[in-house]
Amino acid sequence: MTSPAERYAAAKRRAETPRLTEFIAGLEFQLDDFQQRACAALEAGSGVLVCAPTGAGKTVVGEFAVHLALREGRKCFYTTPIKALSNQKYHDLVQVHGAAKVGLLTGDNAINGDAPVVVMTTEVLRNMLYAGSQSLHGLSYVVMDEVHYLADRFRGAVWEEVIIHLPDSVNLVSLSATVSNAEEFADWLVTVRGQTEVVVSEHRPVPLWQHMLVGKRMFDLFHDAEAARSHEVHPELLRYTREVSRRLEMGDIRGRGRGGRGRKAMIYRPEIIERLDREGLLPAIVFIFSRAGCDAAVQQCLQAGLRLTSPDERAEIRAIVERRMSSVPNEDLNALGYWEWLDGLERGLAAHHAGLLPLFKEIVEELFVRGLVKAVFATETLALGINMPARCVVLERLVKYNGEAHVDLTPGEYTQLTGRAGRRGIDVEGHAVVVWGPDVDPRHVAGLASTRTYPLRSSFRPSYNMAVNLVGSVGADRARDLLEASFAQFQADRSVVGVAKQVQRNIETMDQYAHEAGCDKGDFAEYFALRVAIADRERHLAKQTQQHRRSEVARSLEQLKPGDVIRVPSGRRAGLAVILDAGVGGFGEPRPLVVTEDRWAGRLAAGEFSVAVEVLGRVRLPRHVNHRNPGERRDIAASLAALGLERGRGSGRRGGRAKAPTGDDDELLRLRHLMRKHPCHACPEREDHARWAERRHRLERDTDQMRAKVASRTGSLARTFDRVCDLLTARGYLVPGVSALDGGGVTDAGRMLARIWTESDLLIAEVLRDGVFDGLAPAELAAAVSVVVYEARRESEDRASLPRGPVTDAVEGVLRVYGGLIGEERDRGLPLTREPDLGFVWPIYRWARGEPLAKVLASANALEGELPAGDFVRWARQVVDLLGQIGEAKGTPDGVRTTARQAMDLINRGVLAYTSVG
Repeated sequence: MTSPAERYAAAKRRAETPRLTEFIAGLEFQLDDFQQRACAALEAGSGVLVCAPTGAGKTVVGEFAVHLALREGRKCFYTTPIKALSNQKYHDLVQVHGAAKVGLLTGDNAINGDAPVVVMTTEVLRNMLYAGSQSLHGLSYVVMDEVHYLADRFRGAVWEEVIIHLPDSVNLVSLSATVSNAEEFADWLVTVRGQTEVVVSEHRPVPLWQHMLVGKRMFDLFHDAEAARSHEVHPELLRYTREVSRRLEMGDIRGRGRGGRGRKAMIYRPEIIERLDREGLLPAIVFIFSRAGCDAAVQQCLQAGLRLTSPDERAEIRAIVERRMSSVPNEDLNALGYWEWLDGLERGLAAHHAGLLPLFKEIVEELFVRGLVKAVFATETLALGINMPARCVVLERLVKYNGEAHVDLTPGEYTQLTGRAGRRGIDVEGHAVVVWGPDVDPRHVAGLASTRTYPLRSSFRPSYNMAVNLVGSVGADRARDLLEASFAQFQADRSVVGVAKQVQRNIETMDQYAHEAGCDKGDFAEYFALRVAIADRERHLAKQTQQHRRSEVARSLEQLKPGDVIRVPSGRRAGLAVILDAGVGGFGEPRPLVVTEDRWAGRLAAGEFSVAVEVLGRVRLPRHVNHRNPGERRDIAASLAALGLERGRGSGRRGGRAKAPTGDDDELLRLRHLMRKHPCHACPEREDHARWAERRHRLERDTDQMRAKVASRTGSLARTFDRVCDLLTARGYLVPGVSALDGGGVTDAGRMLARIWTESDLLIAEVLRDGVFDGLAPAELAAAVSVVVYEARRESEDRASLPRGPVTDAVEGVLRVYGGLIGEERDRGLPLTREPDLGFVWPIYRWARGEPLAKVLASANALEGELPAGDFVRWARQVVDLLGQIGEAKGTPDGVRTTARQAMDLINRGVLAYTSVG
């Protein structure tokens, strides 16, 4: 029973927060303390920042903001980082408040946009703010779900733009994963938004237990709660992993189903799922940081005969799938791999990654939430906000590919992924399992599991679109002030204080080093400067030699002819090769197309040759060679073998090696002479003095870098903004010397750029102004536009082919404009616009011309490599989105505007027309 004092305190709280009391009465569960504190602060008129673990229930605070807005007769916008999360939140709010009061605005859907509560992606709200949308009138609350997305290097700037530009009358509800610098972020929110209450909770409502699976044995990572707090790994786990590592190294054991040593030898997915099933740990999400790995895992389980569902569950699964897929034409089902996918679902197994058709992913999510799919193999994209919790989460690896390199998971990523484990209101506890391999140290896992937080770092940078919108709305001077108000500049200014203090400490240390390096024979600093100059000169000469060799390689490659036989000296393609195409005439160094004696076909880079290329012989080639045909590659390799050439080095007729510059030059000889004549050179303690001088030299270099860092960070965003504006002025988007309000500093071209939101915004605006898209048919325009939005997941071995005629002309026009633009960006020290990618031209061209999905995907896979249906839909939707921007932008030529809208209609059919919202 509660005491009289506690009852009095509760009654006082109810009197002070009547709206919250009313809201709680409609819930089926009790609010946690952090939820009550955040909601009470919101009702008191404060903005709130809520930082709590995944699954802790942060969204309740956002839902209370919706409740407040409806009770006050005002508006609330609920923003999310991704369309799928927006769709999910829209359905949740419709269930509570009814379809008449809730709307949805994403790039794919526009439903009831004038409703008092609208769910939208954050980009939509940013665009509204810049456009001065009438929908902003009456707006009282904005919920920013997953606000930690502002650290995203590609899209993070959008969150800061919204936070800075929202009217002062709007209360901001920021919901974030647990971050270690919540107070710093809140301090910034106070400076730009006013009163902001910080509510931090590190408590998980469902406890999480950490495990490690070693072969067929499951271990607790920690012996008990005390060991977990001190990061002490279970001693039995350490002993066993050391023993297994030793036996693997000795070759005493081998991996089931793989036959090899190393980490992969330890992973057999059906056994993992069976083990989890026996332990009562399903449903589970198994994170595999590879799309192909996710699909292979499902196949492996199917081939092993795994079945996790009952007959009744299988019948329910089929009924749900057939209902959701009813609008999909039968001829598309085979192209989508529908029957194999359905077989996996009926067995309780599924993959979930960006390569899947969006409709497939939504069905997997629905079946998993209903408890019908028991095991999902997913990439980390599933962890980005979708409400899909599990009893158990398995991490197959602790390394992922980030688009540039394979990197270790950070503590924040580990926490985000394992945070899916434990369903509130269903599970008493959640479980996280790491699959052990020889490259996994349990102590490292303990560190990841025990480090619950990570710092939030801004990725905000001025863009061209942002610049014209800012100048057009508030003028250049005020725009610069707004940029200085960003979280990025806030963090930079704070960090400068610490760096400046370190500079001062370094100066004091350098004085001590200079004293230790003192020499009674003469000025040792002068003597050491000569030694540094000699080392610099030697490096310069070595670099010249390297550059000479590189130019000789390029020159020898330019002389190659089809049919020439060369030797690739090293690397994966080492051995003999036949030239099919010299690869000259484009930008950069030659990249010859070859077939090797191992029947591989592709282009070689100049960097694969350390010396000039020699021609060892010739073979006769067919008149028209198709290097993608396995039979033709086999015949060419056979004719190469018939020459009887050795894999070693031989003499040739062309190529050869020119003499590279070697040895010393006059300047180097002069410096060495001066050094030997210097009085300090004869000092018996010369090398002892030199060690102190070297330390001073290194510290001085580091200090100079710190000084440059201080200079660059102070006002860095404003300087970048000035360079952006300088380029925009030079290209006619801004009026020179004008910073007037109400758009006075923006030209007609600038107003067009202001409505183009793609990453390559200025490139598209330049292409439109240059008339590159004029006169194109709808399918041709879609194909040409695709080069700006598409980005291949991996570097192609060969340049993509193009439809002849207008499409080729338009793409070459885009590349020409791009070449001029990046030259100006480079001159001004600005980040370079991303290079156009031609890999999606044929697929979208065929689709816009009405070809069936199966044919489009088959031809894409034959020409450019694998293009999953989900990727096709995702990129096609981005093409539609950009076509829509082109069609709406002020200043777009009327003919192009009309064609863009026609192209959108042609693309929005079949798999592109499916939607789960409505």
